[in-house]
Order: sequence, then structure tokens, then C-alpha cells
Amino acid sequence: MILKHGLHLAYCTNVHRGETWAETFDSLTTHTLRVKERVQPKGRYAIGLRLSDQASRELAEPQTLLAFQRWLDQHDCYVFTINGFPFGQFHGTRVKENVYLPDWTDPRRLDYTTRLFDLLAQLLPPNVEGSVSTLPGSFKDFITTSEQERAIRDNVWRCVEHIAKLSERTGRNFHLGLEPEPFGYFENSAETVKFFEQLRDEHPRDPRLNAQLGVNYDTCHFAIEFEEAADAVKQFQQHDIRISKIHLSNALKLQPTPAALCRLAAFADEVYLHQVIVRHADGSLTKFRDLAPALNSPFTQSPAPDGEWRVHFHVPLQMQPTAELDTTADHVLGLLKCLQVQPQLCSHLEMETYTWAVLPEPLRSRDVTDQIVAEYDWTLRQLAVHGLG
Repeated sequence: MILKHGLHLAYCTNVHRGETWAETFDSLTTHTLRVKERVQPKGRYAIGLRLSDQASRELAEPQTLLAFQRWLDQHDCYVFTINGFPFGQFHGTRVKENVYLPDWTDPRRLDYTTRLFDLLAQLLPPNVEGSVSTLPGSFKDFITTSEQERAIRDNVWRCVEHIAKLSERTGRNFHLGLEPEPFGYFENSAETVKFFEQLRDEHPRDPRLNAQLGVNYDTCHFAIEFEEAADAVKQFQQHDIRISKIHLSNALKLQPTPAALCRLAAFADEVYLHQVIVRHADGSLTKFRDLAPALNSPFTQSPAPDGEWRVHFHVPLQMQPTAELDTTADHVLGLLKCLQVQPQLCSHLEMETYTWAVLPEPLRSRDVTDQIVAEYDWTLRQLAVHGLG
């Protein structure tokens, strides 16, 4: 939907299963239209589309693409952004660190991402910017050589060149958002700035870097890193790094009491990676690449574990704190305050709680539609509070 100041809000369809285009389209007709009917029955409804590599290839067939364009018009919907982080299967199997593969060292990642932009150019309505979000280069543990690092930068730059040509040819504004997250090749604002500065050193004074490349700011990820929204945004602005898209998402946070850790154990699953960062009383950080190792660490055996835990598990935006578990909603609100002061900061907002199928039973709505509608309700209220709704 279109909000004040030309902001666009959608939910990301990566919450639904679907690796083929037929499965993806079925989720749009089954779930997305039901959400639209409850959230915005009249008026143009925005879709944050997730396409796997396979689905993108199938949608690129001219007749299939034409049929989807007609479907969008028929139902008064539009696509303004595509989630290009998960390349392959994203539900119902072990995803974990495999979600990073193929990474930006691999030409397949480049081909997939440029294809997403080519599709977006056919789907985007007039006078709307188009964005694609992607992974932060790779998973940290995968990168062991300078040659790999150079390959990441080279392939990202080839994508920038493709986006620039597409923008020039169509007269539209397209940009790629790199999405920092814990244990990514770059995971926080400082590491992201370093990556952009390396690109600038290799492509000095090239305006395409600022225009076509930016950050997909996921509020869950930056909160886990114990960053404050205003500080991270200031870092990016000081270094002329655009915010391409904002993912509105919540992480878990808790004090590691025995009761809290017992509740937290219910969130461990074999599908997604749930990185954990612990900030101790002295300010130092301890990081775990997944929840199970964190729960089995010596920290949990201490008579009085110190610090605060933050866990990469996307929980519903409207989740209410309990005595044991809290959320990082304060980071979401901190970013909305930045947007309130600078509405031009970023025009693409996307709610991204893809974990419905693995949420513990008390947090999972009977139907995924109910969860998405509740997230819209919460988000639209908060946007109105900040003068953005």
C-alpha cells in the first residue's frame, strides 16, 4: 500500500512455501489476496515478492509473465520489491547456512539477481522505484581467501552495472540492497561501511555505486548486533550509503534466567539458522552461530549467567513481552523515529516474519493470514503514531 511521503508497505511473501512459480502463484492467490481483502480491500495493494531461482526462470517465460501482469491489474496489486536472499528451497527442509548458497563468489548468484531486476522492470508500476534485497556477500565461515573476497566485490559490481543500464534504458530507478546479518560476510554497520569503501577504492567517483547499491536494513539483524537505529543510520549517511529497503522485523531478547532459557529452548528448530549474540555486563560480546550451541554453552551452566541474549528468530511484530522473553520492537520504533524525521530516508518498507511454520505453538496463529493481518495492524498503528501512516 502507498502511505504518506510516497512510502510503500508490503509483507514479504517468503513466509509462504513455494519454490516453483506455480507454487508461488498459488500462495499469492490463496493467501495474499485474503490478506488484501482484510487489510486493503480497495486501492492498490503492494506485494513484496519472494522468487526462488527456479520460480524466476519460470516467470521469465513471456506468456507466464504476461499472465501475471494481467493478474496484478485484475486484482489491483503491484510489485515494488523482490526478496532475492534465498536462492533455493526456503521451507520444509534444513536451510540453516545453506541459505547463503550460492553466494556472491558464484556467477549463479549474479545471474539470478540480474534476472530478478529484469522481471521487476516488467512488473513495476510507473513512477515507483524498484528494489531487490540480497545476502551480505556470503556467510563469514565460507570466506577464507582474498580471492573469494575479490570475487564477491567483482560480482556485486557487475550487478551494479546491470542495474545502471536497466535504469537508464527504462528511465526507472532500481537499486540492490545488501542485507547485513549476524555471521554474514559483513554483519554490522562498521563492516558494511568497510565493504562499501573497498568498492569505492576500486571504482573511484563512480556515481552508480551510490545510485544502484545500498543496504537492506533489517531491524531484527541490527538489533541482534546491539546497534541503535539512529547510530547505524547516521553511519550509513556519513558514508553516503543509501538505505534501499527496510525490513520491519522483530528478534527475541532475554535475560538468561533458568526460566527464560527453558522457554527459549522451544525456539530451536532444524530449519533456520538462529544466531545468538550475548552482551555481557562489561560490554563484551559472545557470538554463537545457532541457538542449540548457545543453549548448550557453559554460559547456561553458570549459577548466575550475566548479560543479555539476542536471538535471530523473527517473531511477530505484535508479540507482547512476557516475564521470560522480550522482543527488539524498540529497535523497530527507533528506526521509525528516524524515518519520521527524514521520510526520504527510504521509501520501501517490508514486514518480514517468515518463521510462521516453526513458531512455538502459543505464538503461531491458526492461519498464517491471521498473523500477517495482525502484523499489518501493529505496523500501521506505529506508522500513524510517527506521522507516516
